[in-house]
Amino acid sequence: MVMLPHAESQTLVKIGPTKSNKTKFPGIPVIDLSRPQEAKNLIVNACQDYGFFKVINHGVPPLLVSELEHEAIGFFNMTESQKDQYCPPNPLGYGKNRIGTNGDVGRVEYLLLSASNFPTNCNIFSSLAKEYVEEVRKLGCNILEMMAEGLKIEPKSVLSRMLSDDKADTVLRLNHYPPCLDPKPEPNLDLYPNHQIMSHGKPPIVFGEHTDPQLISIARSNAASGLQICLADGTWVAVPHDDSSFFINVDDLLQVMTNGRFRSVKHRVVADSSKSRVSMIYFGGSPLMEKISPLGLLMEPGEESMYHDFTWFEYKSCSYKTRLADNRLSLFHKNSQVSH
Repeated sequence: MVMLPHAESQTLVKIGPTKSNKTKFPGIPVIDLSRPQEAKNLIVNACQDYGFFKVINHGVPPLLVSELEHEAIGFFNMTESQKDQYCPPNPLGYGKNRIGTNGDVGRVEYLLLSASNFPTNCNIFSSLAKEYVEEVRKLGCNILEMMAEGLKIEPKSVLSRMLSDDKADTVLRLNHYPPCLDPKPEPNLDLYPNHQIMSHGKPPIVFGEHTDPQLISIARSNAASGLQICLADGTWVAVPHDDSSFFINVDDLLQVMTNGRFRSVKHRVVADSSKSRVSMIYFGGSPLMEKISPLGLLMEPGEESMYHDFTWFEYKSCSYKTRLADNRLSLFHKNSQVSH
């Protein structure tokens, strides 16, 4: 069952000049996983329309979530030297402001961990992170199996098998965004190049627009606002915070495997004006050498693949060479003029 926030649809203003600058948006799809027969079709609809949805009755223990968040907040409250010692960047680990290696920056500090290895100097944190990843991985597999059922393809594990594989390439990322205490922040051109500042006194963009390169992303945050998604017409809409639910992103690999039926959602984060935002994101990737191509079971007679075949290793390597906002899939699109 889809439950939309507020009884009335929201009127949202598109950022940037346009002849018609308003659009109607019914709200973020909210899907109850305790009703799988309804959920499987609603998941497909949400992936086609937005590439994004929220799940409730997800089965992840609330106590586990709150305990890991508590440990994350404690980590981010440490001094810089303590954080470096706690989880040194080698190559994952603690980082601040820099996003990737190609010049992108943001007002964020983070802890980036391989989902199969938690090299922190705290056994409690490592144990909680390991348990959390396992629970969220099961949630991801459940969602992908409902997705396959909604698409009417068999076996239902055709997508979930990639996350359940022992060689699945998955990452856990913990982000901390400080509050934007100044309601009209002055642009910091060193920290926010390429005009990453919202005008008219709006909060700054603290993590720039992008899609996620993996198969599926599962995000959860504390009770602070900031996440925004981009609709198909270019309108940016705010995602109401909900610290008891999980938000699901369609990622690049899933767009390819559905031959464009699902859309990899472009998203960004703006600063909350009153409180720090802490988010925990599970990035579900396939095994590195998994061949990524549209699922033959989905293809209509005579339908051609929109993309060249590639492995997750090839695509991941490509993502390391691009900027945050780049359209990486264009490098593999058969109609693209970009060589690869």
